Amino acid sequence: MNADDSAPLCSKFQWAFTLLGRPWTGMIVRALLNGPKRSKEILQMIPNISSRVLHQRLGELEGAGIVERTIYEEKPVRIEYGLTEMGRTLEPAMDEVQKWADRWCTEN
Repeated sequence: MNADDSAPLCSKFQWAFTLLGRPWTGMIVRALLNGPKRSKEILQMIPNISSRVLHQRLGELEGAGIVERTIYEEKPVRIEYGLTEMGRTLEPAMDEVQKWADRWCTEN
């Protein structure tokens, strides 16, 4: 075993997986890769996620700089969520996860 094999994982890697590894977060990012969406649209794309959890995760992603919220002053007010430049750079990683899942996941 190499001395580096037992070194602690990089703190940046830990931060990324702590954020992106939370339930539903990756699916939210994936849903937003095709452009901004209203929360109702995201709820339709991700079965079984609750509105409360969706908004909690969107807030976390917004706080991390991955998602931005745009408020349109209309009647009624319209709110859309989209990926920032930082969020859009996750697309290659999401594509690789999809390839991995296509290869190894057998649906029940």
